[in-house]
Amino acid sequence: MSVRKFRIAALAVLTAVVLPAATPAVAAPAQDATRAQDASGKAAPSYQAWQADVKKAVGPAVPWLRGRSAERGGKPAIVLDIDNTALETYYHEGRANKPVLEVAEWAHEHHMPVLFVTARTSSSSARKQLEHAGYPVDAICTREHGESKGEGKARCRKELTRDGYAITANIGNRSTDFEGGYYEKGFKLPDYGGLLS
Repeated sequence: MSVRKFRIAALAVLTAVVLPAATPAVAAPAQDATRAQDASGKAAPSYQAWQADVKKAVGPAVPWLRGRSAERGGKPAIVLDIDNTALETYYHEGRANKPVLEVAEWAHEHHMPVLFVTARTSSSSARKQLEHAGYPVDAICTREHGESKGEGKARCRKELTRDGYAITANIGNRSTDFEGGYYEKGFKLPDYGGLLS
């Protein structure tokens, strides 16, 4: 057997061995849909059920912003949480949560700053991920070391308010996204008892 024929035969064997091993990676998103469970063994809902719940939660946001935009008092802005709010962190790491992205795009098109308040501690990595997912990013405020999530987010909204923003819509999925005020109206996405943190 010539060297060339031997190499082709060896590649054919390798392909037959390697390709089946790569197949399970395609099924990974379906496995992710049930990976988190609470103490009672309750699993997070399917991606489709979550998206339906997200759409219901943020459905009133654009009409609210439209009315607030018409008033033009202050410098109206929106605040978004990142994980499992702006991004589909639980279901698809780094991918934009489309119903929330649509709200952000509407705000941006109507000259409302899109601000992010997060329990993360690195703004540079968060900004890269958000921009890669298609979000307009006017500012990001992160939690400081030693702060609880609720304390950090309240401090951020207070600082943004002092900077002149009128936070007209605050969108998040955890109760800590709404503690401490400094916003006009909250839109809470589901977290299913903490399964989607």
